[in-house]
Amino acid sequence: MKKNMGRCDRTLRLIAALVIAVLLIAGLIKGTWAIILAILAVILVLTTLVGYCPLYTPMGVSTGGSKKTGESTPPGK
Repeated sequence: MKKNMGRCDRTLRLIAALVIAVLLIAGLIKGTWAIILAILAVILVLTTLVGYCPLYTPMGVSTGGSKKTGESTPPGK
């Protein structure tokens, strides 16, 4: 599994998961929405730790950038 997430993407996902966690712990979100957002937060943390987003693959998206310096990846590849 090749990493397809860059540092900024991973940081934003972690921040979003932390915000959701704070809202859940504070009791501001309850019921079905709490369950849905808790699952989303877990998914965001897992994809952040792994560095791979399965939804990016079929769309051909990679926020990780090019591995070689001075070389850019053409769109769609």
